[in-house]
Formats: sequence, structure tokens, C-alpha cells
Amino acid sequence: MRIYFSVDMEGVTGLVDADDVQPGGRDYERGRLMMAEDVNAAIRGAVAAGATDITVNDAHGAMRNLLPESLHPAARLIRGRPKQMGMLEGLTPEHDAVICVGYHSRAGALGVLSHSFMGHEIEDMWLDGRPVGEIGLAHATAAALGVPVAVLTGDDSACAEMAEWDGSVATVAVKYARDRFAADLRPAQEARTAIEEAVAAGLPAPRVPRSATSDPSTLTVRWQSATVAATLLGIPGVTSTDTRTVQAQGSLPSLYRLFGVWMRVAASLTNQPPYC
Repeated sequence: MRIYFSVDMEGVTGLVDADDVQPGGRDYERGRLMMAEDVNAAIRGAVAAGATDITVNDAHGAMRNLLPESLHPAARLIRGRPKQMGMLEGLTPEHDAVICVGYHSRAGALGVLSHSFMGHEIEDMWLDGRPVGEIGLAHATAAALGVPVAVLTGDDSACAEMAEWDGSVATVAVKYARDRFAADLRPAQEARTAIEEAVAAGLPAPRVPRSATSDPSTLTVRWQSATVAATLLGIPGVTSTDTRTVQAQGSLPSLYRLFGVWMRVAASLTNQPPYC
């Protein structure tokens, strides 16, 4: 059984503030160790379920948060950037399931460190008219590849967002949002035991991979900056609905990859801190 892990950081056990998840933050070094403990708990669950091939993609920020020596030896690590598929780099139709560890809710939600990909630079996103963030876009892209999301961990807001997308996905709330930078924390050992048990119970038996779908989708993004939107109109196929909102049509996962290009363009034009 081949299992793919996409590991973010904002939804990790115990972390509530930018200083916990940004390099240079006063608690970042502790935060990256907490990140490793959550993913290792999930890996232990995958191994218990019979996983024989485990790929972990470091999907947060600069994507160099997980220390290779801190990772469970059963897993291989994809680390660093740029990555053409960003948070889903390395995911293929040959995988049996996706595990999302440390995920957070989308921009505008009252969740711990909530945002959509780029802090406040992205105000809103929609996929086929449905509000979407990192959770929904990852789920839709994996589904287009024929790979189900089996388990997601994060705060209770992230878990609720996943349940709205697909109620069959097992979720583990490791903390309960009191506000965007405050949470009622589940004890660390209790949270990690819950992660391990949920992954062990939630993984499917090995299956015959399904073919990737080619149904077209429409991705719409409303940016904080009109400059970003105007610049993106130079990319073939990108259209605008107003001065700050652009959209494009295409099949997933190609649309996911295109969105990564949009973010790189936006990053070159802005210098905004990710959580403000």
C-alpha cells in the first residue's frame, strides 16, 4: 500500500502563532519538532495499517521545515522548493491514499492561523463557484488523480471544512480555535495517539489505481492587490471578473499547477507578511 502525506504546519499540535511556524520566529525550532511528532504519529498509523511505501511532502512555507533526521525511517521526504505541484508534489495515481497533516482552514474562517496559501494576499478563492482553500483544492486535485484523501489533522475549524467537502474523510482535531491566534490545546500525547489511531483505522486496502479525470474546472481567486490581478492577465487563458479577481479554466491537476505559477507571480510583486 502506497501512502502520500502532505504536511502543513499551522494545524500542528500546540502551534498558534506566526512565531511558531515561521523561520526566525522565537518558537519556530520548537514548532518544527512538533510538526515532526505529528507526522511521525501518522506514519506509525500508516505502518500499522500495512503501508509499504510512504512519501512525505513538506508542504509549509519554504518547505524545509521537517528535519530529515527527525522523520520516521519508514518514510521518504520531499523537501525544498520550487515544486511544480507545491503542496502535492510527488502525488501520483499510483498512491492508495492521501493523508493531510497539520492543515488549516481557508481565508476568512475563524480558525487558527487561517489563510489560503499566501496569508492575507489572497482574500477569497472559489473552485467551480464553491468557496475553497488549501483543504478543498488538495482534495479536488487528489480526486482528479483518482486518489482519495483518507485522513486530515488540524484544528476544529479545518476539520469542519474537510467535513463540508467530504464527510467520509476521517479528521483529528488537535486543538480548538478560540481565535485566529489562540486555541484550546489538546494534550500533545493525546493528540498524537488520536492521529496514529485515526490513520491506522482510516486507510483503505490496496486498490487498483483509477484513471485521472479530465473534466474542466474553473478556479477563481480574489487578490488583495489589483497589481497582482492585472499582471496575471498576461498569462494566456487568465481572465478577470473585476480589478482584483481572476479566473482560469482547465482540468485538475493542471489547474493546480497553474495556480502555483500565479502564486510565484504574486510573491514577486508583493512583500507582505503571511499573518497580519
